[in-house]
Amino acid sequence: MTALLPTPKGWPSILLARRGAADPIDFDAAASAGAFEGLRRAIRELGPEGTTAEVEASGLRGRGGAGHRTAAKWRTAAGTPARARYVVANGYGADPGSGTDRTLLETDPYAVVEGVAIAAFAIGAEEAFICVRSTATEAVGRLQAAVDEAASRNFIGDDALGSRLRIEIEVRPVQGAYMLGEETVLLKALDGKRGQPEQRPPHPATRGFRNAPTVIQNVQTLATVPWILRNGAMAFAAIGAADAPGTVLVDVRGAAKSGVAEVPFGTSLRDITTLGGVPRAPRVVKAVVVGGPTGGILPPSALDTAYTFEALRAAGKIDESVESFLHAGGKNVKAVQEALWAEYGARTIGVMADGARVLARIWQGAWNAGNGNAIAAGKLKSIAPSQLKDYYNDVTFVESFYLDDIIGKLV
Repeated sequence: MTALLPTPKGWPSILLARRGAADPIDFDAAASAGAFEGLRRAIRELGPEGTTAEVEASGLRGRGGAGHRTAAKWRTAAGTPARARYVVANGYGADPGSGTDRTLLETDPYAVVEGVAIAAFAIGAEEAFICVRSTATEAVGRLQAAVDEAASRNFIGDDALGSRLRIEIEVRPVQGAYMLGEETVLLKALDGKRGQPEQRPPHPATRGFRNAPTVIQNVQTLATVPWILRNGAMAFAAIGAADAPGTVLVDVRGAAKSGVAEVPFGTSLRDITTLGGVPRAPRVVKAVVVGGPTGGILPPSALDTAYTFEALRAAGKIDESVESFLHAGGKNVKAVQEALWAEYGARTIGVMADGARVLARIWQGAWNAGNGNAIAAGKLKSIAPSQLKDYYNDVTFVESFYLDDIIGKLV
């Protein structure tokens, strides 16, 4: 399992609050620490609409990248007439080098199972799936043990908590390429079909798995829901940033140490990269890569940018991979950008792969013309060639979800 990095005293912990458990699948230990109290409150006190209203009041947004309002998806799925509805938890961790979702699944599988059950109850779904990379065998094993134990204790199954409601959860190992991180591709793979992305609308919340309304969300999003129902929407809304409450797991790979850390939204990129150590003088941070193959390279002036969806987008970062970071010392950002696009092109299909190859050619042309920095910073503005040369020499950068072997070649 990826190492869990210590964070400053006073930083809140939601997703990794039970990280110290000797045995993550010990049900009694998890229950004594609050597991399934949220589901119990949802079923016995709040009801489906009240549960969705509590999540809405909390301000919870999706942790999968785009930051959509969680409750909005639930309301859409619940309000769409259908014979059946589904919940799909995406724990595949498609981005290269991703360790955050797998770490959560291995550290606290009960939080994920409970969150999935709550979402299913809220939208009226009888079946739910937790999708995990098939090679993440430890995560798959712990999740399956947690599902089995929860069913044997009557928290899920044909009569969840004596409610006469059926909530069946299946752990589904899946294997594919980078594109499985796209929700319509994952839904097709789940149904045994070719993994080709679909145009939207319609969105999965109205027509998804088996053409039925489907809530598909990242495992971090769903694992946050039990904490909200246990502690209240206002307690959650008070953590993190006003426009992005709560915490998120990030991959930090630094000059001194690497691992996964839980950070509150609104934390600066500088504070996050510091969790992995800082480069020794005379080397300094000269670039920040947030995202991965789909992310963007930001200038060092962006280190004080708050880690929120809107702030990162405004800084020039693409919004589809707001999740984690790699911090490494090293070489040439031009080489890094070219490797990012090469990796993205190799792992995507169809028009996305074609687009990646076109972008790579545009990048090379811009570099040859002395304008590569505009693309690197995600901003279409000119910077003096002298700044460009400085930008590309002997850099330290931050990156999310990137292949270790590729990084080893670049750093």
